[in-house]
Amino acid sequence: MKFQLLPSTFDENGRASARQHLTCFVVDDVVAFDAGSLAMSASERQREQIRHVILTHAHLDHIAGLPLFVHDLFASLTSPVVIHSSSEVIEILERDIFNWDVYPNFSELENDHGKVLEYRTFEAGKTFDVRHLSVTPLAVNHKVPTNGFIIDDGESMIALTGDTAETSEFWPRAASAGRLSAIFIECAFPNDMADLAAISHHLTPNTLVKEIEKFPAGDCPIYLINLKPMYRGVIESEVAALDIPNLSILEVGKVYDL
Repeated sequence: MKFQLLPSTFDENGRASARQHLTCFVVDDVVAFDAGSLAMSASERQREQIRHVILTHAHLDHIAGLPLFVHDLFASLTSPVVIHSSSEVIEILERDIFNWDVYPNFSELENDHGKVLEYRTFEAGKTFDVRHLSVTPLAVNHKVPTNGFIIDDGESMIALTGDTAETSEFWPRAASAGRLSAIFIECAFPNDMADLAAISHHLTPNTLVKEIEKFPAGDCPIYLINLKPMYRGVIESEVAALDIPNLSILEVGKVYDL
């Protein structure tokens, strides 16, 4: 399984910047998990192949690139872009984004080949198939209805928390899923912003440690995601002080072969 966090921005030399405001993970160049930077940073190969987008939740940093992605492809689509999400997220998208006031309602539109946007609802705990992947959504503890995922391609299996604070349902299911090739867990704020992290339902390095203790990871690699860019340097230092051998920060733009 190939796994990549698409960049939000690029430096003056055209290289992916570590300043990550938007979230979009791409698996095997064909399925996107969240769509924050999908329209802005997908490669041409990814743009040609991605027709399935699976959403954790509807916060702007996770959906910002979705309307633009569909808009860019509108005339060329021979099959619709399919959004997989919970019913709560679909309701938010239709009410607040694809509502004609903010952006066109693509679910009502067609091109010469037919529909350009389609919704498919999933339920937490129930596995569904997308392309060659089996995906199990699991509820996590965020400010709004949010799911993490267990993602299985038949050879590799990974756990992706998405945005979350301390959570209880995710880890037992991850532990029972089988041997994981990698765990991706958020760590949004430094320790001295614990109050804000609690209010907004995110993790700090201190609470991250407690989450990791809930899962018998062994030597499974653990990658940190969703570091708020203004505090990245402090978070990196605090994470390094934890001295957890298999814990590292996910590198923006790098393709991981899991």
